[in-house]
Amino acid sequence: MFRIEWKKIRAYAAIAVLAVAGTVAVMPAKPVVAQARVLPDFTDLVEQVGPAVVNIRTLERARQGAGPGGAGPMDEEMQEFFRRFFGQPMPGVPRSPHPNRPDRGPSDEEQPRGVGSGFILTADGFVMTNAHVVEGADEVIVTLPDKREFKAKIIGADKRTDVAVVKIDANGLPAVKVGDINKLKVGEWVMAIGSPFGLENTVTAGIVSAKQRDTGDYLPFIQTDVAINPGNSGGPLINMRGEVVGINSQIYSRSGGFMGISFAIPIDEAIRVSEQLRVSGRVSRGRIGVQIDQVTKDVAESIGLGKAQGALVRSVESGSPADKAGVEAGDIITRFDGKVIDRATDLPRLVGNTKPGTRTSMTVFRRGATRDLTIMVAEIEPDKTVRPTVQRNERPKGSPAAQSIGLVVSELTDAQKRELKVKGGVRVEAVTDGALRAGIREGDVITAIGNSEINSVREFDAAVARADKNKPIPVLLRRGELAAYLLIRPAR
Repeated sequence: MFRIEWKKIRAYAAIAVLAVAGTVAVMPAKPVVAQARVLPDFTDLVEQVGPAVVNIRTLERARQGAGPGGAGPMDEEMQEFFRRFFGQPMPGVPRSPHPNRPDRGPSDEEQPRGVGSGFILTADGFVMTNAHVVEGADEVIVTLPDKREFKAKIIGADKRTDVAVVKIDANGLPAVKVGDINKLKVGEWVMAIGSPFGLENTVTAGIVSAKQRDTGDYLPFIQTDVAINPGNSGGPLINMRGEVVGINSQIYSRSGGFMGISFAIPIDEAIRVSEQLRVSGRVSRGRIGVQIDQVTKDVAESIGLGKAQGALVRSVESGSPADKAGVEAGDIITRFDGKVIDRATDLPRLVGNTKPGTRTSMTVFRRGATRDLTIMVAEIEPDKTVRPTVQRNERPKGSPAAQSIGLVVSELTDAQKRELKVKGGVRVEAVTDGALRAGIREGDVITAIGNSEINSVREFDAAVARADKNKPIPVLLRRGELAAYLLIRPAR
């Protein structure tokens, strides 16, 4: 009895101490349970959507001039990264034959171009992915989660929106459900399934960071912090209801890896594009023939527009629909087809989504007053895909030094230097042989050979002449705003 009473006293004392500390009212079990309720569980989503997510591998037949003396093997994910951020694949020597595929002779040898992701749109085999995943591919292999492989046919690809549709010969496939992009909210949990770095069926998750993010001419992207890496391209972005709300397409990165900012194509835009691709293999877009810019707050206030909105017309193409409709440089387009233009980027999307041949209305603000115009929308010229071809024994004309590595280069003009923000360099005019295999293309600007800075064609020739022809020659180049090192392996 005495011992029992002491147990009670010790219990009461412990409660008193907790009360004094202010913690007796905090029940640790309840907050943990409450927190567990709000954290998402993705297991059901993976089981639901996972079977409809595919791996896409692309192959390219060996071109003339690419052979055993060319570049060494290149990881598929690095090829995909190079193609995504530099606009062209980085060729490499053919990999070892696929274990399930007979060996091929040199004339029919295939090289890996890249690896990406996709998802099944319909049970009869239509698959959606990114245009950059299949661009330039001679063969597309789709691998399902159950390890079945199919050779796919490219139905169509649209570079402006980066959407592509391929078809595999199969039926009864698990297809995704398409979500309503208008219901997607910033802060909402989302999930991605894809093949980052070739690792199939990888699941990552995060939240929607922003909507309507302006990073392209025709698409307001969904920004997320979902981990997206090279190889994830073309895979689905999925909401907590198991619906696809976007196609993972781009990342912001200084290293090529995930840095917390990823962009997905809104699924409503992608579906609209895919429907045209399935019908005609291409996308028809409208154009009116104006060059536009943003309207700043200061400009809007100074001309009496009030709010900074609309698209400022910087120039009008002669003979274009806008010219015929009476649009003038300096006009501010505030409405198109009855829809308000809040930002300049709204206009190309609205015009592009308008069927060519449509007659519609447009409102412009000109010298303190608004005017309503009628305009006939024309069709924008479709993208033309041109594959560089090199004939047997064809070599560029140029200096012997440049010719030895497959290049013709020219001096940069002062205007080109200012535009590229470089002090020097030479412009690539023609490419073949080792330079072509390395991934260099016409229009690139070479700024260094090894550690030698290049400011002229003469310096370029001297640096190439000094280079050890028994070793790969490192070339630093600029392509647009981006820089990269490539290795030229001279033919032996």
